[in-house]
Amino acid sequence: MNRRALYREAFVPVALVIAVLMLVIPVPAWILDVFLMLNMALAITILVTTMFVQRVLDFSVFPSLLLLTTLFRLALEVTATRLILLDGNAGNVIQTFGQLVVGGNLVVGLIIFLILIVIQFMVITRGAERVSEVAARFTLDAMPGKQMAIDAELNAGLIKEAEARRRRREIEEEADFYGAMDGASKFVRGDAIAGIIIVVVNIVGGLVIGLVQHHLSLGTAVNTYTILTVGEGLTTQIPALLLSTAAGILVTRSGTSGNVGTDVLSQLTALPKVLYIASIGLFLLALLGMPPVVPVLLGGGGLYLGWRLEQRQKAQAEAAQREEAERRREAEKGPEAALGLIGVDTIELELGVGLVPLAGGRAGQDLKDRIAALRRQIAAELGLVLPAVRVRDNLELGLNQYRIRIRGGEVARGEVRPDRYLAMGSNLALEGAVATQDPVFGVPAFWIRADQRDQAELQGATVIDAGAVMVTHLAEAVRAHAWEILGREDVKRLIDHVKKTHPVVVQELIPDLLHLSEVQRVLANLLRERVSIRDLPTILEALADRARTTRDVELLTEAVRQAIGRTIIRPYVHEGVLPALVLSPEVEAEIKGAIERTESGNYLNLDPRRAQSILANLREALRKVPAGQRPVVVASPWIRLYFKRLTERLVRDLAVVSYAEIAPEVSVKTLGVIQP
Repeated sequence: MNRRALYREAFVPVALVIAVLMLVIPVPAWILDVFLMLNMALAITILVTTMFVQRVLDFSVFPSLLLLTTLFRLALEVTATRLILLDGNAGNVIQTFGQLVVGGNLVVGLIIFLILIVIQFMVITRGAERVSEVAARFTLDAMPGKQMAIDAELNAGLIKEAEARRRRREIEEEADFYGAMDGASKFVRGDAIAGIIIVVVNIVGGLVIGLVQHHLSLGTAVNTYTILTVGEGLTTQIPALLLSTAAGILVTRSGTSGNVGTDVLSQLTALPKVLYIASIGLFLLALLGMPPVVPVLLGGGGLYLGWRLEQRQKAQAEAAQREEAERRREAEKGPEAALGLIGVDTIELELGVGLVPLAGGRAGQDLKDRIAALRRQIAAELGLVLPAVRVRDNLELGLNQYRIRIRGGEVARGEVRPDRYLAMGSNLALEGAVATQDPVFGVPAFWIRADQRDQAELQGATVIDAGAVMVTHLAEAVRAHAWEILGREDVKRLIDHVKKTHPVVVQELIPDLLHLSEVQRVLANLLRERVSIRDLPTILEALADRARTTRDVELLTEAVRQAIGRTIIRPYVHEGVLPALVLSPEVEAEIKGAIERTESGNYLNLDPRRAQSILANLREALRKVPAGQRPVVVASPWIRLYFKRLTERLVRDLAVVSYAEIAPEVSVKTLGVIQP
């Protein structure tokens, strides 16, 4: 440690020891003069510092400094009291301050001194103490909310872990600072009380000593000891007043980013109309009989200043507009101007002119809330985090039509009536009901008035409003096309999330065994058949196990399906029984023999007539399934995927599972056999 650092570390402890020694050891008057001026300079320095700091934490040492200066000031008061009572002389500084305030009239000087004491104790000190107390309480109350906000931003990926730690540490330091200020303000109040008591002691004790010990006359004793007492009180209470003011300024800093002087001037002169009104008020005072010179001068100055500020604000606004226009013109000339035309939104909901009100006002907020709920539902159901849904109008659509696009391509459209409710039911008897068809599921429905809603529900109909119809249609479109929505950036975010809790499996799999693109294709295959990818750790572990022997995406997909088989068949199992249609050995052999394996991938090369025959038999088998049953088709693992591809155009929602996906505790109930 170098000598300078040693001096800096030893300065405060040495000063503290000196202050304590001054309480018991006599100090010469000339040394007291030096310390009194040092105390005054230190108080002024602290006050100015509080006005220039940007944040309260930039002066976090203030509570400790407040305690040290209070102790130093008390030591000076004790030393000055000793000199006044013993020698009747406390140095030039105290004498000068006393004569300056008394000014030839002892009574007036004493009254002015008492007024300063009252201001210090009743106004500044009590105000600073109350502000410190309230600031400490509200800062502590706000800590949990601030911590939660930081955690939310961290979980959303808006900030890094290092930034989150820095913010948490800053919140803790702020709470510690205001708590310390609440305690330090008590020292300031106690110092003010001690100052008042010391003044009384000096006056009474000085009179007794002057009259009894020094045999002074009453007038001489009063004049001598009162002047010294007033001087001593001023030299210590003025620095105390400055420090109390500094404490009040520091704890009342809120919503400002600059120093106090800059903020005060900028905010007081931010509105020229305020200066105009104040000037008019001054003119009215002159008209009411006040001496006119000062109000008129001040009012005229206020009008001129307001006019200058208004002109400056207009010039700044025009300059900003010109700069923005110039920036836009420059941007339009460059190649970047066309970048906004490249790319499409992942999910779009386009509205006709008649449906635009559903996207604004309270209805618009309701639509946004429903879309937000849909995103949460899809995340919980499929494990897919949907990107933002773009809602906009489209003049090409009919008045009440809407259209759903996925990556720029239309996937669904429908028509609703925003002034009516959709009642789904085939046997409604309501006056004025307009027959229609549910755009989502295709069931018979009616458009009814709002006052008919209760009647429709009593008749067994399901009643929803136009916004719910669109969001339900959007949900079905998202489920059907989730595999198209999932992009590599989405997969990267999902894997980064899993990496926080399962870092080993991620490091083992990517990029040593599989690339991100291959993982994305496997997940897309699962979503294509509406298989949830929520259990991503299990999926990645299955990929890591199988990827050691193959990188074929289709084989990897089947390996994953076997690993999460319970999740896949859970919606179809009832009381441990899985209703199913099975493939005959002939159909299995025929499909297996039609699989073509090429370097670019595998595909099913089945004769169209044989394919039509198998599909016809599948349709017939589904028709014979008892009502209320929801069967799946069970096939061998090596042909499951190809049979699904064959049937997905005929029966889109038909689930095709392999025997390897069925858990041992589940019994298969055969409802039919699909023949060739």
